[in-house]
Amino acid sequence: MFPSQFPRIDTERLALRKIEPTDQDFIYQGLSNPQVIQYYGVSFDTYEATEEQMEWYEQLWQDQTGLWWAIQNRWDERFMGACGFNEYQAEHHKIELGYWLLPAYWGQGFVRETLEAVIPYIFKQLKVERIEAFVEVGNDASDKVLCKQGFQYEGTMRNCELKNEQFISLKVFGLLQSQYPI
Repeated sequence: MFPSQFPRIDTERLALRKIEPTDQDFIYQGLSNPQVIQYYGVSFDTYEATEEQMEWYEQLWQDQTGLWWAIQNRWDERFMGACGFNEYQAEHHKIELGYWLLPAYWGQGFVRETLEAVIPYIFKQLKVERIEAFVEVGNDASDKVLCKQGFQYEGTMRNCELKNEQFISLKVFGLLQSQYPI
């Protein structure tokens, strides 16, 4: 069941909270950063263009088709990245998971810590059976973090999207609630 209030989730080091309009500068920093967008499907050239992403986050919440959290340091509230889900399909009991971090926070276990909190929340709150993740071929770090969370590689959709006028392939990963210890 979709939550009536936006859920805040705290972990040992992180606070996951609703992305607010005041976060636009941070979203722009991430989604315009060449290192972040190398393997991410959304990017923006200008701060103003990032308004589209901010509206998307809010529309997901309003339509009850997804929600995205700002990932921040629990103690000093530094913005680190974002994680969430979209394509919530209640009738099929599945969602699509996504995440990104600013490069300064890579390699420190923050995505792992985030997913260890978000995945059980999704399974318990939304009662989904399946969480899907699509990873651009070459993003080995994302492959590893998903596999460590129990996701199974299910195949590659070859040349399925156009990015920067080049076809890219996406790996499909799936995690089933029935195989996830909550």
